[in-house]
Formats: sequence, structure tokens, C-alpha cells
Amino acid sequence: MEKNPITGVKEPHFPARMRIPRIVVGVAAILIMMCLVFIFIIAVIMYRIIISIPLFQSKLTRSQAPTIASLSSAVVNLILIMALGKVYEKLAYKLTQWEMHRTQSEFESNLTFKVFIFQFVNFYSSIFYIAFFKGRLVGYPGNYTSFFGLRNEECSNGGCLIELAQQLGVIMIGKQIINNVQEVMVPKVKLWYQERKLKNVFNSGRIKTRWEEDYQLINNEGLFDEYLEMVLQFGFITIFVAAFPLAPLFALLNNWVEIRLDAHKFVCETRRTVAERCQNIGIWFNILDSIAQIAVISNAFVIAFTSEFLPRLLYQYEYNWNLEGYVDFTLAYAPNGTLHEECRYRDFRDKEGKRTPFYLKLLVIRLAFVIIFEHIVLGICKLIDLCVPDVPQSLELKIKRERYLAKQALADSDTIMRVAQGTGDDNYEDDENDMQPDGHVL
Repeated sequence: MEKNPITGVKEPHFPARMRIPRIVVGVAAILIMMCLVFIFIIAVIMYRIIISIPLFQSKLTRSQAPTIASLSSAVVNLILIMALGKVYEKLAYKLTQWEMHRTQSEFESNLTFKVFIFQFVNFYSSIFYIAFFKGRLVGYPGNYTSFFGLRNEECSNGGCLIELAQQLGVIMIGKQIINNVQEVMVPKVKLWYQERKLKNVFNSGRIKTRWEEDYQLINNEGLFDEYLEMVLQFGFITIFVAAFPLAPLFALLNNWVEIRLDAHKFVCETRRTVAERCQNIGIWFNILDSIAQIAVISNAFVIAFTSEFLPRLLYQYEYNWNLEGYVDFTLAYAPNGTLHEECRYRDFRDKEGKRTPFYLKLLVIRLAFVIIFEHIVLGICKLIDLCVPDVPQSLELKIKRERYLAKQALADSDTIMRVAQGTGDDNYEDDENDMQPDGHVL
């Protein structure tokens, strides 16, 4: 127990020197789980490479081998993501309880931060890999790079942008389907178990009161999962919207369904929640703001490095505005002596395997595009933020009026108290003056 410096009341106290080591353990747990996510991503990459070999060898599946390998690996990755997410949520809750935070708001902020950081890495790491790393460190004929004895995977003929859209679609839509199925099935199973457990408590022969019917419903677990689902969905529709423009449409359709499912769950299957006042949505606002800024930078890199927008634009400017011969221009010749037959691969290299001047120009243009795009978009966002106030002017005037009236009421009450106290003192003095020296009243 320790005295609160504000209220002066003794309350339970947990020393900071004992909490800090527990927080460090929680951070270590997050890092270990992130490493586990990266291990699973490597396993999925190796699965994609290994499964592609028999698919390419078969004449029946050779034409669709990249698509089959990409979609099947995305499904496997989705299953691993959902499983790891459920495990870590329970672990994060236990760790946050163990840290013994002083207030409920501190507890919720730390739990939210832990869960979001892991879920961000869990859901988006494979997508970031395809967007910015896949096909970058492949090498060239005669000098291929390998990983665990396997050659690094390359992008398909259509480029990594198509595979990025496929991966994003499978993870986002698959997550929405799984969550909606859980929204329907899990509360019903819990409700059935609750009613069976309380069957002998209430007499089934009489009419139940309203509170008895509500007591048989399942506990309301709060809005944490709903916030997390919406924030992750916001990340899907903003961070990689340049690669998957249909993401906002699928999010809208999902939200239409989600509203009705949540309404049925909160009204018919869970107990009425206890209303609590709060100033804002807490740390979720900072998370949403961070995602918005990450989305600007991510889309700039997707447009510049993953798509063919800038290579085509530079080729039009320097060679041919109608893009005649562009495909042939993007194919390099294998270095002499590396293969028995002439081979061409997709890269900007000369016959010795060195980068061409076109590649260096393109690299400079890509970096300049990222910087210019990021500054323009963030500048527009800041301008809109300045032009559109967080609180409408009419509401701000009402708030100021309410504060003014509260101060006036407080001042008036102080004046009344002083007047009342002064009147009481005057009456007391008058009573003393009316008394004789022997104590008798005149």
C-alpha cells in the first residue's frame, strides 16, 4: 500500500523496479513470436519453391504452375497466421496481467500495443516480402543465389504485382470469411453450453423474468476484437491499395455483413454490457494514424519498385512513346559460356551480367518518385487536417459556453457560501452583544 500523491488515499501499489523486468520479458516474448512468424514465412517460401518443381514437370499443370503454387501457399500462410494470432492474443493477455499496471487504461493500452505489433508482423510480413523482396536477389544465369540449397524464387512472367494481389486477396478475404463464421458459430456454441449448464438452476415450468433470461446469455467480451479486426482491415485497404484496388470493395461488403452479425450477437446472444464513459478511442487512434503514414510510403514503393509504371514511362521518354519493343528491351541475354543455348531473362543487364545505364537511371527516378510522392500526399493530408477541424465550430462554441456557465455557477456558489458564512458570523456577534456580563440575555 502507498499513498496516492493526488488524492492522498492509500491504494495498492506495485513498484516500477519490479514492473520493468516483467515488461522486458513481455518484449522478449514479442520478439520470439516474431521470429516464429519469420520462420513460418521461410517455410512457406520453401513450400512454394518445392511444390513448383513437380507442377512445372507435369505437362498438365505447367501453364498454371505459378498460380497454383502461389494460391496454395497463400492458403497455407493464412492458416498459420490465424493459428499464431489466436495463440499470441492469449499469451499477450497473460503477460499484460503479469505486468501489474496501475490503471485499466494503462492495461488496455499495453495489451493493445502488444497484440497489434505482433498481428501487424503476422499478417503483413508475407505481403511485404512479395512486394519488396521477392525476385530482387535472384542473380542471373551462371550466378544464381541460393537459399538452403534452393534457388531463390523469381516473380512470375506477369511480375510480382499480380502475385501480390493474389496473396493480399487470399489473406484478406479468407480472414473475413473465417471471422464471420466465428461470429456466427462461436456465440451459438457458447450460448448452448451456457443454457445447458444453467438448465437445473432455473425452474423450466414457470415463466422466467427478464433478468433470468439475460443471465442465461453469455458474457460480453468487450470491443477489443472488433477494434483489432477493423484496424487490420484498414491496413489491408490502405497499405497495399495500389496492388489490390478491389480491397476497399471487399471491406465494404464485409462490413455490411459484419454490422448485422454483430447486432445479432450483442442483442440476442450476449449480456448487456456496462456502459463506460471515455474521452476517446485511446491508443487505437495513434495506431490508425501510423498505418495511414505507413500506407503512403508503402504505396509509393509499390508504384515505384514493384509495378511497371516507371520503367514503361522512362522507356517511352527515351526510346518509343508507343512502347514498341519494350518487352524485348526488358529481357537480358545470359552471359557467354554460362549455357549451351541462348537464354534470355528479365532484367536490365548486359551480356556480362552487369547493370545497364538504363537501370541506374531508373533507380534514381524510382527513389525520386518515392520522395516526391510521399511529400505531396503527406502535405495534402496535413493541409486537409488543418482545414477540417477535429471539433466543429458550433460544437466548440457550445463546449466553451458550457465551461463558462460551469465557472459562473462555481463562482456564484462561492459567493453564496461567503455571504452565508458572513451572515452567520454577524448573527453570532449580535447574540454575544445582547448577552449581559453575567451571561443573562437582555
